Amino acid sequence: MFSHIMIGSNDIERSKRFYDAVLGVLGAGEPIRNTAKTGHARLFYRHAGATFCVSEPINDEAATFANGGTIGFSCDSPEQVKAFHDAAVAHGGISVEDAPGLREGPMGPLYLAYVRDPDGNKLCALHRPK
Repeated sequence: MFSHIMIGSNDIERSKRFYDAVLGVLGAGEPIRNTAKTGHARLFYRHAGATFCVSEPINDEAATFANGGTIGFSCDSPEQVKAFHDAAVAHGGISVEDAPGLREGPMGPLYLAYVRDPDGNKLCALHRPK
């Protein structure tokens, strides 16, 4: 359904340090650095057929997060959920909601962790037991 997800950043190098660590837990390597025609820096992380992008806003206004919005990342295990969370917190993220762990949901149990990146974007690490 999705071709990519792009979020804005007010400090692209801070975002790179954060996402290198967090997405590295999931197996993503170095991002592809790109400069838009407008001169704005962008990072493209590619992994398992998905693309996650971080960009300086091309309208030169401050990057803001979506209130009520969450970007979810699939994890292979509960341990990877915890590692994602811990990498995020160690690199300037903030743990939000409940501690990483098992939650019962309408579609069965899930292992979840929620964090906000340094720009305030809400991220979720999710593992659905089989």
